[in-house]
Amino acid sequence: MGNAMSAKRPRQRRRIPAALLVPAVAGLAFLVLPLVGLLARAPWTEIPSRLAEPDILAALRLSLATATAATALSLLFGVPIAWLLARGDFPGRGLLRALVTVPLVLPPVVGGVALLLVFGRNGIVGAWLYDRFDVTIPFTTTAVVLAMTFVSMPFLVVSVEGALRGADVRFEEAAATLGAGRWTVFTHVTLPMIAPGVLAGAVLCWARALGEFGATITFAGNFPGRTQTMPLAVYLALQSDLEAAIVLSLLLLAVSVAVLASLRDRWTAAAA
Repeated sequence: MGNAMSAKRPRQRRRIPAALLVPAVAGLAFLVLPLVGLLARAPWTEIPSRLAEPDILAALRLSLATATAATALSLLFGVPIAWLLARGDFPGRGLLRALVTVPLVLPPVVGGVALLLVFGRNGIVGAWLYDRFDVTIPFTTTAVVLAMTFVSMPFLVVSVEGALRGADVRFEEAAATLGAGRWTVFTHVTLPMIAPGVLAGAVLCWARALGEFGATITFAGNFPGRTQTMPLAVYLALQSDLEAAIVLSLLLLAVSVAVLASLRDRWTAAAA
């Protein structure tokens, strides 16, 4: 009874100390004012015609296609990596986790240089591909996908690993005792349980890939129609056409807001 009454009791509002309120308001202003400035300077009446321009359409199509391909690769490789980190028991697991999450803190330009040294014509893998198959990866659309995958896959791995650690293993153990094989348990029990975590990780991965700039321009270059994604188009337009840069920036901002809105229920549930 006492617990029920305490649960129904309204939460009392606490006064925020001025020493915390002032820097909090200043910090919020610092984060929000640039977005307000972007919205204020946006050429709203010209947005439809701007988005119909061939260069912007090409950058938009390329960004959507390569970000989706990078997310698919991240799912293909990232989910097994997350399973190893969450359920595996082997020496060096902590080191492996650190290596997987390095791209989260690594400057993207450094990632682009690293990819160039691996997949370039004289790189560890690139030299073999060029000598055996006459295949060159840098400065192609494939390079864009690889750069996006490198910087965005850790977001998916972290999300899926967290979902795996929070899943109830008793369901998997029950399926195993009933004769289900490991692959059957994974596909019919584990994956359905962690589906929200996989979806959230995939959305974050896609959004991060869509906004990738540093590794892409270093490893893939900035060639319209082939490697010029929306962030690169913003960078190029900023030098000669401010309105086009603002329109592209607004488009990326809209995607970011949509991603946050799609993950709101998950974050709200976690906070509760």
